[in-house]
Amino acid sequence: MWFPVKILRGRRPTETLRAGETGRPEATGKAQRTVSVAQRLRMAFGLLVGLIALVGAGAMTARLYGDATVDELTEHVQPTRTANLLLLTDINQVRRSLRGYLLSGDHTQLAEYLKARRAYPALLADARGHSTPGTLPYLATEQRQIDAYLRTASQQEKAVPGSAQAHQFARTTSSSFLRFEATNKALDAHLAGQANDLQERADLNIRFTILATGIVTVVLVTAALIVAVRTTRALTRPLGHVQATLAELAAGEHSARVGESGPSEIRVVAHSVNALADESDRLRTIEAEHDRLSAVSRKVGRKIRERLQVGAVLDEVVSGVGEGLRADYAIVLLVEGDKPLVPAVRAWNAERGILTEEEARGLPPVPAEVVRGYYDRGGSWHIDDIRDYLVDARPLPDAPAQFGTEGMPSENRSAAAELNAVAVMVSPFGVGSEAMGALALIRCRPGDVWRPVEIDAAQSVASGLGRAFQHSRLYEKEARVVEDLRALDRAKSDFLSTVSHELRTPLTSIAGYVELLMDEDAGPLTPEQHHMLSVVDRNSTRLRSLIEDLLTLSRIESGAFTSGRQPVDLCRLMGSTTDAIRPAASAAEVDLETDCPAQPLLVQGDTEQLDRVLMNLLSNAVKFTPKGGRVSVRAAAEDGEAVLSVSDTGIGIPEEEQKDLFTRFFRASNATALAVPGTGLGLTIVRKIVANHGGDLGIRSQEGKGTTVTARMPLHQGDTPE
Repeated sequence: MWFPVKILRGRRPTETLRAGETGRPEATGKAQRTVSVAQRLRMAFGLLVGLIALVGAGAMTARLYGDATVDELTEHVQPTRTANLLLLTDINQVRRSLRGYLLSGDHTQLAEYLKARRAYPALLADARGHSTPGTLPYLATEQRQIDAYLRTASQQEKAVPGSAQAHQFARTTSSSFLRFEATNKALDAHLAGQANDLQERADLNIRFTILATGIVTVVLVTAALIVAVRTTRALTRPLGHVQATLAELAAGEHSARVGESGPSEIRVVAHSVNALADESDRLRTIEAEHDRLSAVSRKVGRKIRERLQVGAVLDEVVSGVGEGLRADYAIVLLVEGDKPLVPAVRAWNAERGILTEEEARGLPPVPAEVVRGYYDRGGSWHIDDIRDYLVDARPLPDAPAQFGTEGMPSENRSAAAELNAVAVMVSPFGVGSEAMGALALIRCRPGDVWRPVEIDAAQSVASGLGRAFQHSRLYEKEARVVEDLRALDRAKSDFLSTVSHELRTPLTSIAGYVELLMDEDAGPLTPEQHHMLSVVDRNSTRLRSLIEDLLTLSRIESGAFTSGRQPVDLCRLMGSTTDAIRPAASAAEVDLETDCPAQPLLVQGDTEQLDRVLMNLLSNAVKFTPKGGRVSVRAAAEDGEAVLSVSDTGIGIPEEEQKDLFTRFFRASNATALAVPGTGLGLTIVRKIVANHGGDLGIRSQEGKGTTVTARMPLHQGDTPE
């Protein structure tokens, strides 16, 4: 009932006599033709009966005599002779294997010897089974001689292999064995004589039979020709239709069928051809359905792999599998931790599509042990008609846990009855040994049973669903963690921004009052007071720089950090910055060198931010360069870019730590060990400013030899600024 019914092409039965020629219906023509054939057959068979009666007795006698001769030869003489030869071969194998074992000590030879000894009784029994009274005395003599030889062999096999005694046994041939050989040859000669006599009698009988058969054959052929001519037309036409239909079927005309007419045998053939064509149509339909379900499985599997949210995965599964497998309902149940019940979380209906989550949750849950039982078994469980099991609590056939021992709970039976469930299939899914849930498919059409290809397709989707569901769960967990981290980072940035803003006001007040005190507006100061105020002023300046760095970092992370653009001369900016840093370099006894072209070196940028870049790089270079060192600042134009580099001969950066240079608050281990002050924010800010100007920042450093920081930014292509 699963396959489309092929419309058979009707064929007109073969006509053996045209109705127009006789003036009677076709059936009458057939009857006359049949009668004519019967008369001719009676005449032919009358002649044949006479001939057969004459030669029957002689032929039968010759046949019986020939059969007796052949039976004697094939059932007694030849089998006895063959068994006798095999018996000789086996005893020879006993002798050879025993001699080999005694001479070499090879246990393989000993095994062959024992194997041959064990085979001897069966061979002798086989020879006796085919023997005639004339050969039994020979076989009895052979048995006595073989038993005598084997007793001798049993004594010889106890000798130590390779010993003198073993060599003596190996060279000596037992008299019992020689007598056995003689008896065996005598029996073979006796059987050969019998075979020759029987063969001569058989040949004579064959010649006589051939002669008689020839005479009968000539007569029968003559009669057969007469009958064949009369019956050819009755056979060739329906066979021609069969042949033509087979050719059409082979050419791809799958709807072709044979008209079942003619003799009964041809009608049987025609019926078989039609049945074969019908079966071929059925198999093609099954193959097409298998291909369709494979495509459904691949499509659903691809979609659930593409989805990252659990809800989207479940929606794709219930809708894709429900439509592809022609189910009326598709339901997904998910295990929730260690809870004893597994609820339905998604449901799909063929008429309404995906049901609401409330409707899915309204379906009664299933005991968790049942779902885990399905998963532990592997594969899918199905029943083609569950209606009888919904009336009362009867165990479901081959179902696990409670469903298989007590039956379904009343709420599950009621829900299935309300859905008009008939054919039900459950495909569990999970990962490893963990059962995650089950996919339940329901059909409400009686007789619409689950086929093997559909069960395989559902199981294929369920196996991919376990992995996809686990992936989606991990993705959602990761997304929640990432969102929490982002919220934490935003809170930290907001905190830094707020604290920095709050610190600027009192710090500005402190710096102002320190300046007033140092200007002696409140009265003269002693040298000690001047020194203390200079320390306060220097540390407030450091604190103000740290606050500015924190505010800049906060603007960078919030996306509010932007750069104003106008033509800036890097050479002029480098001159003013080096003049500002030169007192600090002189105090640290560090030489400060500059190298800049005479013509302006213009970039499109923010003067204040670029000045901050130079100030950070120069202050770092001076700070990390010991006394007597050198700091070089160079600017040049290369390949359409302005190249600004700051080099020092300072302490350098360990190679394994250079990958973390642009991490916030990172400080090299050697700088920390030397207690060089700093926040670890300078390079992070410098890199962001250079990136905002369309450039990039690179660092080369070697511990103990110095560091070079190079910034590259696009040159300004407009006019020189005033």
